[in-house]
Amino acid sequence: MLYIIRHGQTEGNAAKLLQGRRDNPLNATGVEQARAAGESLRSAGVRFAHVYTSPLVRAMKTAQIVAEGVPQTVDGRLTEMDYGPYEGTSLDNPAPEVLAFFKDFANCPAPAGMEPLADVVARLGAFLEDVRGKAAQHDILVATHAIAMKGALEYLTPESKGSYWSCYIGNCAVYTCEVADDGSWGVPTEWKASGDRREGHLGHRGATS
Repeated sequence: MLYIIRHGQTEGNAAKLLQGRRDNPLNATGVEQARAAGESLRSAGVRFAHVYTSPLVRAMKTAQIVAEGVPQTVDGRLTEMDYGPYEGTSLDNPAPEVLAFFKDFANCPAPAGMEPLADVVARLGAFLEDVRGKAAQHDILVATHAIAMKGALEYLTPESKGSYWSCYIGNCAVYTCEVADDGSWGVPTEWKASGDRREGHLGHRGATS
C-alpha cells in the first residue's frame, strides 16, 4: 500500500506564504501534527517498510516522525512545485496572474517562471512507477508537499481531469493507494484516523506548499 503524506505546518504555512522550494522547517504545530499522524497510523497497524521523502527539511522531518526508525530515501522528484519569482509571496494578496492561476488551475497556465503543472505530474508519475513494485508488496510512506501531492493524485487518477488541483490538502493529510492484483494502481482515497476512507479528489481550494 502507498501512503502519501503532506508535511506538517511551518511558519510559512502559518503566515500564508507561498513557500515552494524554500527550505522552511516544521514549527511546533507541525511537529505535533506529524506525531499525531504517526500515532494514528501505528494504532491502525500500519508498519512502513520503505520511506521516500522530498529533500526539503519539512518533509524529511515529517517522515522521520511518522515512520520513526525507518531509513529514508531522498528523491528530488518529490520536492514542491517551483514557484520561481513568486516564492515567498503572500497568499492573502497574490499577484493578479497568480490569483487567476489559483482560481482555475486546470485551465489557466502557470505564470511565467513557475513550473508547469504537467511537469509536476510527469515527475511524480515517474517516481510512482519506480516504487509501484514495492507498494504492491509492502506499506511505503511518501512525504511530500501540497502541489506535488496533487500531481501524484492526478497521475494516479487520470479521469479526475484536473479536479485534484483545487482540492484542499491540509498539513499531514494522508492519501492511500493500493496496487491491484493485475499490477495497476487503484483509486486514491483519503486516510482517516477513524478508519473511514473516502475518495478525496473533490474538495475546496486551499493554500499550497
